[in-house]
Amino acid sequence: MLIQTQINPTLKIPSFSRKPIQTHTLKDICLRGNLKEAFQSLPVSSNDHPDETYAPVLELCAQKKALSQGLQIHAHMIKSCSVSESVFLATKLVFMYGKCGSVMNAEKVFDQMGQRSIFTWNAMIGAYVSNGKPFEVLQTYKEMRVLGVSLDAYSFPSLLKASGSLKNLYLGAEIHGLAVKFGYDSTVCVVNSLVAMYAKCDDLFGARRLFGRIEQKDDVVSWNSIISAYSSNGRSMEALELFREMQKAGLDSNTYTVVACLQACEDYSFRKLGKEIHAAVLKSAQLLDAYVAGALVAMYVRCCKMSEAVRTFNKLEEKDKVAWNSVLTGFIQNGMCSEALHFFHDFRNAGEKPDQVTVISILVACGRLGYLLNGMELHAYAIKNGFDLDLQVGNTLIDMYAKCSCVNYMGYAFNRMPDKDLISWTTVIAGYAQNSYALKAFELFRELQLIDIDVDPMMIGSILLACSELACVPQVKEIHGYIMRRGLSDVVLRNMIVDVYGECGNIDYAVQTFESIQFKDVVSWTSMISAYVHNGLANEALELFHILNKTNIHPDSIALKSALSAASSLSALKYGKEIHGFIIRQNFSEGSIASSLVDMYSRCGMVENAHTIFKSIQSKDLVLWTSMINAYGMHGHGKVAIDLFNKMKENLTPDHVAFLSVLYACSHSGLTAEGRQFFEIMKYEYQLEPWPEHYACLVDLLGRANCLEEAYEFVKSMQMAPTAEIWCALLRACQVHSNQELGEIAVQKLLELGSTNPGHYVLVSNVFAAKGRCKDAEKIRSRMKERGLKKSPGCSWIEVGNRIHTFMARDKSHPECHHITKKLDQITEKVEKEGGYIAQTKFVLHNVEENEKVKMLYGHSERLAIAYGLLKTAEQTPIRVTKNLRVCGDCHTFCKLVSKLFGRELVVRDANRFHHFEDGVCSCGDFW
Repeated sequence: MLIQTQINPTLKIPSFSRKPIQTHTLKDICLRGNLKEAFQSLPVSSNDHPDETYAPVLELCAQKKALSQGLQIHAHMIKSCSVSESVFLATKLVFMYGKCGSVMNAEKVFDQMGQRSIFTWNAMIGAYVSNGKPFEVLQTYKEMRVLGVSLDAYSFPSLLKASGSLKNLYLGAEIHGLAVKFGYDSTVCVVNSLVAMYAKCDDLFGARRLFGRIEQKDDVVSWNSIISAYSSNGRSMEALELFREMQKAGLDSNTYTVVACLQACEDYSFRKLGKEIHAAVLKSAQLLDAYVAGALVAMYVRCCKMSEAVRTFNKLEEKDKVAWNSVLTGFIQNGMCSEALHFFHDFRNAGEKPDQVTVISILVACGRLGYLLNGMELHAYAIKNGFDLDLQVGNTLIDMYAKCSCVNYMGYAFNRMPDKDLISWTTVIAGYAQNSYALKAFELFRELQLIDIDVDPMMIGSILLACSELACVPQVKEIHGYIMRRGLSDVVLRNMIVDVYGECGNIDYAVQTFESIQFKDVVSWTSMISAYVHNGLANEALELFHILNKTNIHPDSIALKSALSAASSLSALKYGKEIHGFIIRQNFSEGSIASSLVDMYSRCGMVENAHTIFKSIQSKDLVLWTSMINAYGMHGHGKVAIDLFNKMKENLTPDHVAFLSVLYACSHSGLTAEGRQFFEIMKYEYQLEPWPEHYACLVDLLGRANCLEEAYEFVKSMQMAPTAEIWCALLRACQVHSNQELGEIAVQKLLELGSTNPGHYVLVSNVFAAKGRCKDAEKIRSRMKERGLKKSPGCSWIEVGNRIHTFMARDKSHPECHHITKKLDQITEKVEKEGGYIAQTKFVLHNVEENEKVKMLYGHSERLAIAYGLLKTAEQTPIRVTKNLRVCGDCHTFCKLVSKLFGRELVVRDANRFHHFEDGVCSCGDFW
């Protein structure tokens, strides 16, 4: 631009008439700030007094940051006089270009100067400082020292500001020494700059010591410097105390004081002080300018008072982009993403053009809300304006697409970035891991290791998440070893390792890692408890929770949910009640864990207690409604579950899980028509594509109702390939209703899938054994052995006293085995004599003698648990037993007779549902 002006130096005068008579000097016109009039008043030639002619106009251009006009003035000067011969004018040019942001032109003028004064050097240093080029300041300073240029009082503020920007305390101390040497250490502007430098270099002690040495603290700038120093270093209380001292000293605040104090109000706890400062500003109209107004908006944002922030913003006469972005960022920081989008529409309607800060804020909002289309629109805008190449914008785009589960565009945004930092890699790897692209996450992690970027704990956390997704223990061990070698093994990562080992089913390594943590926090305990629960070790989970309560660490909501889950899986009502009591005593909000409490009570057979918890919660979310619907379905109250589901629909939109719960309720209550209807509503009214679990539930429902042909046609009409669970549901129904033809089809389909679930093979084997096809049954069992699959042995447990007592079929390991066996013999004798009980050996599918089949039935685990309950619990109290498998038909009859002849309610939870036996009748209506 400078070269062009030299080629064609003609001054471009705006198209207005030149006044022949000037009543004011050019200097007076410039002092009034009228650039247009100043241009009109310029003489054609200024050879006589060029300094007086051009200096005020250049100063005005600098003040107005009018680069275009400054370039024209420079061209006019080249034509009219020799700029290089006037050190004064050349210095003014350097100053003007620096203020207008044209460092390159400032450097050209500076380099062409044959002579330079200290003012020239100061102007060049100032240009670098004001344009964010501290390294260039350092180079210029070194050049000055080599040339022996003596510094003056105005040199030091710029040099100290550059030192602060670089956080170079050594350089700052050197310049401080020079200030002392030259006698400027008591000059107010130098002292203020020294205070600011020490503060920016994180040496608040040095800053405060310098401020304390000032004898006459009557300069408001000095106070502003020390207040800003404490405020910018997060020492808010000290900053505000200094402000109080300043007021006591009788000094009047200016706008810089107010801005510094508002910046000190850093969070919600300072809201009252912030309002006091706001009130003082309103009383003194001279303090309310654009900078103070912007600081007020930012203060209310930090104090989480968005309504006040918006009210203050709306009162601004001139709303600049900084103010708009402050409010926009505030909405995001306070989790008000929908409001942020509405405010963005106002922003656009006001004619404002989004910059990088705006784009980042709205992308964050789109990601959190899952608004993919809006995010893609903003991505297109960013590409059009070149913002997507910005590092922060690129990282935010990756995060937005990850949160919207759009991994293809996430990868595109990542690959398009010209420069990538650790955040870029961490975000994209986390995005792949969170969206179940574990292998891609590992691939990028391998690629990252080949370049010179240090891996941090957050990156390792994302890779561990990918390991959890793959459930690959060797990969976890590899990452664990990598962490140990790199010395990254802090408590947070060790907690994650415990969690991932638990997720991958390696409980031994999880325990070892947990025990190796010297200073365990609540997450450590929670991770280990969750690992036990995940691996079916509920007893160990409850024992560890008990140990946790003896420490000084208080369980958090996640630990409580895990403990309640353990109590639920064991149907350990006493433990569950103890945990509930702990929640109440510790003043935990029951609302946050209400669904876990409902689930615990329902799985412990206390559906009434579950409903009491449900009713006590004022604001019920979808999870809580679903838990209660599931509870009623589990206990055979299908009609009640349907009524509850319909009531829920009035205020909430049901999801896949809610529909699964109501279908489950219909299935276990024989509500065939209702089940069909809900399936249709889900698919067509709510546009929810059924999961395999929904199909399996409806097949089970139709099968129970002996609508086998309809069930088979339904399976054939599925849009997806039927899963093993669906064929199992059809096979069980065929077994119950003796439909051999369809049963054979289901068997073949099930075996073709090559399931890894041992229960599926056991079902097929039992079907063959029931038909007398012993050789086929044996082949199925042999196939199980070849694949390393084992049948889960029948197991029942009962909570008596403070212990969970576990029994296997024909168990002899219990310490009171003799008494239990004797009691069971008495029970069996009574139900045979008084109830007419006859063992139904058809339920024993082993190829053994008849009397051996009877013994096997008599030794089933639930009978041992019931016998122990009758032996150890008080009369009139319910006996609660849980079994890991489905209760057989013979034991079901046995339980009905025991409830009638012994006058005790039996609550038996099997793998399918709850059975409430009372006075010889079961709540399932013999339909399970």
